[in-house]
Amino acid sequence: MGTASFLKRAQALLRIRNQLLRECLAELLAVFVLILITLSGSAQMVTSSGTKGDIVTAYMAGALAIMVAIHTAGGVSGAHLNPAFSFAMCLLEQFPWWKFPIFVAVQILGAFISAGAVYALYYDAIWHYSNGTLTASGPRETASIFATYPADYLSLSNGFLDQVIGTALLIMGILAMLDTRNKGVPKGLEPVAMALLVFCIEISMG
Repeated sequence: MGTASFLKRAQALLRIRNQLLRECLAELLAVFVLILITLSGSAQMVTSSGTKGDIVTAYMAGALAIMVAIHTAGGVSGAHLNPAFSFAMCLLEQFPWWKFPIFVAVQILGAFISAGAVYALYYDAIWHYSNGTLTASGPRETASIFATYPADYLSLSNGFLDQVIGTALLIMGILAMLDTRNKGVPKGLEPVAMALLVFCIEISMG
């Protein structure tokens, strides 16, 4: 009985009542989960030289990470996860502009924290794979774990077009799934559908 009472008091003390703070913490946690799983999928592929993962498993990790992240924060912050989505919501007047810079800052912070966590998690593997020299190019590069880099032949304009089309498809797909006037996704399956959308974009435009 005493333990239950203590837990209730602790829960009351830790409860966050400010709605904006709740949204920011939810968004931070969701982005952390998203990037942690996504980058870990890449790290496993890179540091094992493809023996314990390949490009498809890395894409699947990223897609499933979307599902987990939406379940993590969807009911609190809407699980924007991405400044581009927050910006689109502002343009559609479904999200207040004053919250936009706050969400972007939280999303970026969450991404950097999770990147640090992945580096710590794969620290030994990264240094073993790179032979003690961290590089952004070459046969033993490890930078691709944490960021995407264009192929040598890709022009700036084509790279820009790639990002615009990929992001536009992502936003359009999400909005179509959430549009109640459309043939919407069955309630509760939105995270799964969005994970499949991301997987589709990754394997076609990755």
